[in-house]
Amino acid sequence: VQLVESGGGAAQSGGSLRLSCAASGFDFSYYHMGWFRLSPGKGREGVAAINRAGGQTYADSVKGRFTISRDKTENTISLLLNNLKSEDTAMYYCAAVPGGGMVEAALRALSEGRYRYWGQGTQVTVSS
Repeated sequence: VQLVESGGGAAQSGGSLRLSCAASGFDFSYYHMGWFRLSPGKGREGVAAINRAGGQTYADSVKGRFTISRDKTENTISLLLNNLKSEDTAMYYCAAVPGGGMVEAALRALSEGRYRYWGQGTQVTVSS
């Protein structure tokens, strides 16, 4: 099983980044997929989740700024980060949550560490 993130880096406040995650070694179609982030002093936060049908949900902190998408043919997910803020600085991880339940439950699972597979993370650093 592999989840490989890419696309992180440095950006200025108000800027944009696009994160990608390539999945392999498991039945991608069975899982809800999503992103969570870790930053010092803040703990784990589920950022966005997308279910098998493409339904999406977001943390309030990123709603309206981040967009998650899923490519079933390529077994990839992406996260478009717009209007970045300094508080978005974190290590971002993609993760797979076992299927079943509503996509909102998958977002909670990401925040609570109840995911089956996860990647090595990609750093996002936003400067003001």
